Amino acid sequence: MCIDPKSNCSSIPNIEEAMIPFAYFYIGIAVAMAVVIALQMVMWGLTAERQVHAMRKAFFKSILCQEMAWFDMNDSGELNTRLSDDLNKIADGIGHKFGLFQYGMAGFLASYILAFAYGWKLTLVMLSVFPLLAVAGGALGMIATGYTTKELKAYSEAGSVAQEVFSSFRTVAAFGGEDKETQRYSSRLGKARKMGEKKGLANGLTMGMFNFIMFCSYALAFWYGGELVIDNEMTGGDLLIVFFGVMFGSILAGQAGPSVQGIAIARGAAYQIYNLIDRCPPIDINCEDGEVLEKLEGNVEFKDVSFNYPSRSDVQVLCNFTLSVPKGKRVALVGESGCGKSTVVKLIQRFYDIDCGCLLIDGIEVKAFNLKWLRQHIGVVSQEPVLFATTVAENIRYGRDDATQEEIEEAAKMANAHDFISAMPKGYKTLCGERGAQMSGGQKQRIAIARALIRNPTILLLDEATSALDTESESIVQEALDKAGEGRTTFVIAHRLSTVRDADMIVAVKDGAVAEIGTHDELMEKDGVYKKLVLQQTMEEEAEKKLGHDGDKEITEGAAENGVSKYIRMASSDSEFSNGGFQRELTLRASKRPNIKRQESEKVLEEEVQPAAGLRILKMSKTEWHQLLLGTVGAAMTGSFPFVFALLIGELFGVFSKDPSISEQREEMEEDVKFWSLLFIALAVVMLVGNVLQSWMFAIAGEKLTMRLRKQAFKSTLRQDTSYFDDPFHSTGALTSNLATHASAVQGATGPRMGTIASALVTAAGSLAIAFISGWKLALVILAFVPFMIFGGMMEMKAYFQGNAGNLINSEEAGKVAVETISNIQTVATLGKEDCFYEKYFEVVAGYYKKRIKKGITSGLFSSSSQSFILLASAAAFRYAGYLVQNGEMEFEDVMKVVLAVQMGAMMAGQISAFTPDYMKAKIAAARMFKIFDRIPGIRSDSNEGLQVEKTEGHVEFKNVTFRYPFRQDVKVLHGFNLTVEPGKTVALVGSSGCGKSTAVSLIQRLYDVEMGSVMIDGKDVKSLNVSWLRRQIGIVSQEPVLFNCSIRDNIAYGDISREISEEEIENAAKAANIHDFISTLPKGYDTLVGDKGTLISGGQKQRISIARALIRNPKILLLDEATSALDTESEKIVQEALDRACVGRTTLIIAHRLSTIQKADMIAVIKSGNVVEKGTHKKLLEIKGVYYYLQQAQGKASVEE
Repeated sequence: MCIDPKSNCSSIPNIEEAMIPFAYFYIGIAVAMAVVIALQMVMWGLTAERQVHAMRKAFFKSILCQEMAWFDMNDSGELNTRLSDDLNKIADGIGHKFGLFQYGMAGFLASYILAFAYGWKLTLVMLSVFPLLAVAGGALGMIATGYTTKELKAYSEAGSVAQEVFSSFRTVAAFGGEDKETQRYSSRLGKARKMGEKKGLANGLTMGMFNFIMFCSYALAFWYGGELVIDNEMTGGDLLIVFFGVMFGSILAGQAGPSVQGIAIARGAAYQIYNLIDRCPPIDINCEDGEVLEKLEGNVEFKDVSFNYPSRSDVQVLCNFTLSVPKGKRVALVGESGCGKSTVVKLIQRFYDIDCGCLLIDGIEVKAFNLKWLRQHIGVVSQEPVLFATTVAENIRYGRDDATQEEIEEAAKMANAHDFISAMPKGYKTLCGERGAQMSGGQKQRIAIARALIRNPTILLLDEATSALDTESESIVQEALDKAGEGRTTFVIAHRLSTVRDADMIVAVKDGAVAEIGTHDELMEKDGVYKKLVLQQTMEEEAEKKLGHDGDKEITEGAAENGVSKYIRMASSDSEFSNGGFQRELTLRASKRPNIKRQESEKVLEEEVQPAAGLRILKMSKTEWHQLLLGTVGAAMTGSFPFVFALLIGELFGVFSKDPSISEQREEMEEDVKFWSLLFIALAVVMLVGNVLQSWMFAIAGEKLTMRLRKQAFKSTLRQDTSYFDDPFHSTGALTSNLATHASAVQGATGPRMGTIASALVTAAGSLAIAFISGWKLALVILAFVPFMIFGGMMEMKAYFQGNAGNLINSEEAGKVAVETISNIQTVATLGKEDCFYEKYFEVVAGYYKKRIKKGITSGLFSSSSQSFILLASAAAFRYAGYLVQNGEMEFEDVMKVVLAVQMGAMMAGQISAFTPDYMKAKIAAARMFKIFDRIPGIRSDSNEGLQVEKTEGHVEFKNVTFRYPFRQDVKVLHGFNLTVEPGKTVALVGSSGCGKSTAVSLIQRLYDVEMGSVMIDGKDVKSLNVSWLRRQIGIVSQEPVLFNCSIRDNIAYGDISREISEEEIENAAKAANIHDFISTLPKGYDTLVGDKGTLISGGQKQRISIARALIRNPKILLLDEATSALDTESEKIVQEALDRACVGRTTLIIAHRLSTIQKADMIAVIKSGNVVEKGTHKKLLEIKGVYYYLQQAQGKASVEE
């Protein structure tokens, strides 16, 4: 009754008693709201988590189902970004924000139903603007969604760059590419920032137009409603009910706006996710159809096969390739790098489908077989073997799930891996690290061979299976492979012809076609491709033999064997000193630590997440102060309306309390109606300008802040030393996932969200002021409930934090598994382990899912209790207001001002609390980002400190060096290591796999600091030299070269990023590396993309490009770690000559298992147990008949046999 302006509430005999029912009514609403809000948050939270959990599994499974051609054309980094960041956005959009959207829209509908009940004519007039709203909102919404999709794509590209760079950190550090990669990453972020700013403008226009049209409808309502009241078609009270119903409904709909934005972002993310989930790959590993034979014989036949890689359809790889291999035969494929040998191996596994011709196994086309069954019968050892971040035993067991420990050890013995595995502190339980980083190249290859042998396959594919092994290991492993090949169809790809001369059939491949077929003897009778290759290799070996035996007495075969056997035993005992790329101890103990580590991490996070983190975020935005200022002005404009309305409410009651039957009052009413109508039009303009300023300006500030945070996080990660990347908790997947999710979380509490919060704060502050001015006693009663609201909010934050801290750790672990699986998808497919890695991923995300569910329930319950206190405060307000009015201390109009102001403030407080999860996400994520910002590495590549000598001579000296890898403290890799390399001299390092050779190379680059002793360059300790300058003096070619996903030109130019490289220099370097002719045959020449990690070119081509990259920087010190291991005989000879020329005038350290490549070295150092046990020239070392002598004899014997 008190809403009717024609009734005087103050005249009611006992207003205090009349207000009691209203108080009880609000208490009932408070209880109902507590239940409803709890149900809303908990149920929608559960729904979102379940849906996204299912989507996450489906998306990851769909990734694993795709064919190799799809992976060639899609960056693995983008996929991980979608798995983490995009799916989190979807969870946000279909959970918490969708619940808020429903809340707003339900209030909107209820208000409009009420309005229809009290004045359908006026309500219809106000609703006449809805078609205009639909058109404007729909058009602008589509534009905003388009910008969102483009923004997410740009962020995915940035994530791909980050993954590529983090996984190739050693190469980036070696060539000083930190700043270049930061720029490359930043350029992708720039695209995303521009899209985000445009999206902010579109969202501002959407909300602005919505409010503009709605306030214009209010003006129309007062004008038309006034006419109805004047004509006595409705009362003033009914008009106000209709008006307030439509207005509050519109406000609630407007509050759903930010949620609509979140839903739009979720839609954009879901579009990409569902595109892949719904994609049916042409080669589907999960398809259960296809032939399954009782027994696979192993007959393989190629009939006029032609093939182009889909990602390079303009280059023909195989052309009318015809080859028939009977079951059980051993076939060797020989030819120059890039001629198509590895493609043959891939087609047998059906990684790709041929363009024309037929590929038959046992007379059946490979397309007709059940794919999973077919790959189970094929064993593969590739040129660049991949091990997974699990134990040695599990890596071997990936070859066959049901393998026993005894069978695993037997396979390891066959691959000559058992002794070095047993010598490790944890033996077969030692973790191999990311991509087998704990192991040396030779150790990885032997474990991979064991993995293939335990499979007992019908068809065995060996692609340079022994290229990374030293001489004695190769001899034993080759015998094992020969034995393993008995009774199996075996395809062997090898550049070292000594390993294939006994093959049943040798196939010389040239330009994608079979040039010659026959046995070794048959092909030697022809003057063809094979004979040419053999003669080239024979000439090298004869020269080597002459050098090796000139002046020496021939030893007996038995003596040689005894000597070699003795050295093999020595090598086996040394092999615990692993020197792979990211050396560290990863034992079973480490695998048991995650729970402890997670608890420690959560504790650290809790300590870090202090208010200072929020202040620091604001400080990082200070350069955008003008955007923040304009955005705040806009927020003040939009936030001022509610309390301005509270001030005018009394005037509105006054307008319609007049009697239109009295002519004087009728005229006044007509004038007032026109005035208020015009005022609402003015407010409409204010809201339009305010919404655009608020959304656009805060979007610009937020996008710039996010870009700054991402760029700084990327840059800070790259400036860390190698030991940081050795940490198992800093894997590529974890770092990439953190970079995406943390910055995204911070963005969730900045940008447009800051505008919404600023607007709500203005409303809350204004409403509070109005409440105190209108009735301070009543306002104080209401404020007495604030501590309870704050307590509920704090408990909600605490519950959210405790859940989210664990979620971040689980998210990192999921990222690790995803990146490891996707980046090594070819190995996963070869082993047929898609289901295994899916289960592994599912196990991790299941824990992630359970934590998020628990967090959602707890947070929802506390949030509902916090919201209910607002309504309980209103109940107390009505009860006390009756007393104040009854005693003449307040007028009822003032009571309405206070209550309405409090309700407005409560609505805004609720809107602020709705952003509590986003704010907590931001604080947690910011604390973790600031941790990496503030971390000072022990070796600073970004520092200007340290000496920069004007001229480098290239004198290198190791003085009593002792070294252990930071994460492998129980194993000394180098112990009392002494070696001096004179300027301009070439020194070769030889020894068994894992003896410390590559470690010495790493220390020269100062990737690590020595524990004791010193490494000197030109008489100066490397610690005293500027790190960046030092690395610029060094060129390196590693055993497993890393190329970046850009053009051949850019990869070669990467060798010297300190200057602009001319086209002539790039071509000269390519010619020196014997790669220019091949590049020239490509349709796009030097602009040809090499693919992710160089997957679109062969191993030999990758090696030659990396050699060209090292040569172009014209280094004073050249480090060659098995630089020619992936080259065929002809290419190796030419490249070796180029390297010999490149070594002139440079200090060169060479690591090589093939002694023919190092015989001309000025000094050869033999390393055992981290010490130099022999050194001298080739001739001198043969004379003393030590370790080197026995190695030479072993290789000499292999040469004689060939």
